[in-house]
Amino acid sequence: MIPILSVMASFLMLTSVQAQQHQVRDLLGRDMAVPVNPSRVVALAPNITEIVYALGQAHRLVGATTYSDYPQAAAALPKVGSYVHLDLERVVALNPDLCLAIKDGNPISAVSRLESFNIPVYAVDPRNIKSVMDTIFRIGNLLQADNQAELLVSNMRSRIRAVVERVAQTDHKPKVFFQIGVAPIVSVGTNTFIHELIEMAGAQNLAAGKVVYPRFSMEQVLGMLPDVIIVTSMAREAAFERIRKDWYQWQDLPAVQHERVFVQDSNLFDRPSPRLVDALEILARLVHPEVFED
Repeated sequence: MIPILSVMASFLMLTSVQAQQHQVRDLLGRDMAVPVNPSRVVALAPNITEIVYALGQAHRLVGATTYSDYPQAAAALPKVGSYVHLDLERVVALNPDLCLAIKDGNPISAVSRLESFNIPVYAVDPRNIKSVMDTIFRIGNLLQADNQAELLVSNMRSRIRAVVERVAQTDHKPKVFFQIGVAPIVSVGTNTFIHELIEMAGAQNLAAGKVVYPRFSMEQVLGMLPDVIIVTSMAREAAFERIRKDWYQWQDLPAVQHERVFVQDSNLFDRPSPRLVDALEILARLVHPEVFED
């Protein structure tokens, strides 16, 4: 009987810890009560899913959004719709004790509806690399992974510092046109993390300006004479070649003359997750191959 009683006591203690709550304030300035030790977490955006995995806390995840596909294991999680169009019934059915949301994407009406079911929804707002790191610290704290968060951010800072020091070896700042939309042609303005990556990689963003996602005609892009063209696309294989061929018909472009038109995975550059550092390293090598020859 003693072993059984011991097991029951341990179970009750664990349940009690999981049921304990504490007050926190999310990045929207909202005060709320969340579990001290959440065990059923739903990530309401792909970048949040990536952060939870990077923190080594995947065992807490019981659901994620449709395009949460990194790492590969995330594809097997129960899906709750896209981050813009959440399937609230599916979220509630998963019986989460915490949802992690993103301000720039999750509709506030959906967040409010989930909270009406007494499901705490903690919102983050990563808009640049610094705030991505802050988001990692906050999610790490929520998931009892402070040490993992510290190690992860420390590694990100070290890798960023290595890139910045390497590109500082040259004064040349190639002109980059970063294309995120094919038809119409759409690029990225100053108030984006892609712009931040371009500058950290020692290059100029030809679309810099107040408009967050400016549109351009082909004539406008040709007139800018970009040294490097980078297209982020979720397309694969044949679509890659079609995009390249569309640019390579303009033989007077410096980017074409030096064969510096590149197609990259949009998920690396578009998601405010730890993989932004991967994107930075790739970008720096593309725009400054001369200082990354080794």
